[in-house]
Parts: sequence; structure tokens; C-alpha cells
Amino acid sequence: MAPMSVTFSRPVLAIFGPTASGKTAVAEAVAARIPATLISADSMQVYRGLPILTNQPERPAQLAAMWELDHEASVGEYARLAHAAIDDALAGQRTPIVVGGTGLYLRAALADLQLPPPASRARREHFERLYDSLGADRAHAALAERDASAADVVHANDRRRVVRALELAELGESLAPQSSRLWTDEMRQPTLVFGLEVSKEILSRRIEARTKRMFDRGVEEEAARALARAPSGTARQVIGLREVTRLARDEAIAAVTRRTGQYAAYQRKWMRRIPGLVILDADRSPDGVAQELLAVAAERFPLLRQQEESSSGIRNGEADQTGHAV
Repeated sequence: MAPMSVTFSRPVLAIFGPTASGKTAVAEAVAARIPATLISADSMQVYRGLPILTNQPERPAQLAAMWELDHEASVGEYARLAHAAIDDALAGQRTPIVVGGTGLYLRAALADLQLPPPASRARREHFERLYDSLGADRAHAALAERDASAADVVHANDRRRVVRALELAELGESLAPQSSRLWTDEMRQPTLVFGLEVSKEILSRRIEARTKRMFDRGVEEEAARALARAPSGTARQVIGLREVTRLARDEAIAAVTRRTGQYAAYQRKWMRRIPGLVILDADRSPDGVAQELLAVAAERFPLLRQQEESSSGIRNGEADQTGHAV
């Protein structure tokens, strides 16, 4: 049974969208207007040592850069930490702003999901050896014999998910969803989820420009240092980690841009599945998006309007002798 959660008077705001849609900038613009805590819901930003490659926020955010590169990440562990971060923010009279492009992490942060149990390191290594010895197709066939439903939703070449499906099958669980529970509107706390919509043309230009900036900022050296530290299987899934270290610069820029664009298309599909999603046009400045977001939220949660008005008064009011607003 999931632990009971305390319901607070203020809402959780969640911001989702494809990579390069401006989620972080919008969240920071919102946080400049109301007392808030930023909480990352990105499966790659959890790692230290890859701030450039994973586009980690400059403003401090909970659950960003929290694990070393050799840590094997799991949704269950992330969910426990996210729930605690959200509840701590609410208890401190701050609005949690959950920001991310990893759909499952976002959902895990906002809801009490019934997640399958983790496997021991020994069992994982056993099935990794099995996958490698059998090869992708035969390992997938072995999965089909044990859990046909999971085999239907996992590609044979996806080593990590085939291994996980085999682990779960041994435990009597399944990687295949048993229901549409993931997509219900049940949340742990009152929550409003916003989706940032950007035209494909603008998004493509943003992705290409951001990728080029990564190389200008030294992403090649960052990636080389990361690989030298023997990253975990989940850390190795960071988009661009292999391309940056294996390809010539021009080829790496093209490859990372292409993979990022493919991931953005996948995120768009995730976004459309979120019940009650409020779509915002993000083909404009982050301040403009943040202003509309707060206007929508204030209609549903009047407390946010009071917060924004109070924060506005602080910004426009007097400062103490140290120069800080009071």
C-alpha cells in the first residue's frame, strides 16, 4: 500500500515539453515571481559531471546533479526523492515547480505509482550475461517465452529493457503496463501540468544551435572525463555521450542534433498523453510564457495570485541595508 501523503493548500506546478522548448527558462521565470522550489524531472540531469551535455539548470534545482556517474538510476528511487522534495517545499510554504522532459520521471514525481521491485545486482548481472551470450534476438525470444506481453513492447536491441523485463518475469512481474494507470489524472497533491508547444521549425533551429553551443562550451572534454569514470548503464544512455567522444566534431554535432530531434518527437507523443494538460505556446520569451502560466494557475488556485502580488510588491518595494528586498 502506498504511504499516505499530507495534502497542502498550495498546488504543484509541473512543466513538460520537448527538449529545447524552454522548460527551464520558463520555470525560472515563474520562480522569479512567486516563492518556489525547482525540482528536476529529467532522467539524465540527475548525474553530476555532465552539466553541459545534459543542459542542467544554472539556478539551483532539487534532484539535479545528485548522483555520481557510476550510480544505477531507477524510477523508484527517484520517485521517493521527488515526493520528499515536493512535500518539503509545500511544508515550507513554497510552490514546487516540477520541470522535466522525461515523461515517466515527471509522472513518478507527481503520482504514487505502483512500481515493480528492483532486482539485486547479482540477478541483473546474471541476465546481462544471458543477454550477451544469447545475443539480442535469442534473448528477446527467451523473454517472449516468459512474458509475451513484455516482449511485445520491448525491442530486441534494447539491452537494458530486455534485461529488466527478464528480471521482472522471474519475480512474477511484468514490464508491460497492466492498465492505463500511468495516464490517469490521479496526483499526490493538487497539481496543474503545463505543456510547452513549439513549432517544429523553431524547435529544430533551437536544437541545432544548442548543440553547437555545447561544443563551444567544452562538451568534448566533459564527455571524455565522464567516460573515464566508468559510468553506469543508465548514465551511458545520455544522448551524445558516445557520439561526442567517438566522432569528429562536425560528425558529432550532426549526430547529436539528429538524436536530440528524434527524442523531441518522442517527448511530443508523451506530452499529448497527459490528462488535463494545459498547452502553452512557447514560440516566445520565457517571461511571456511564465506570465500566462501563472494567470492560468491563479484562476484555479487563488493562493498563487496572492503569492505573485506579494512577490511583485517585494521586487518593486524597498530594500534592506544589504541591498536585498525585504
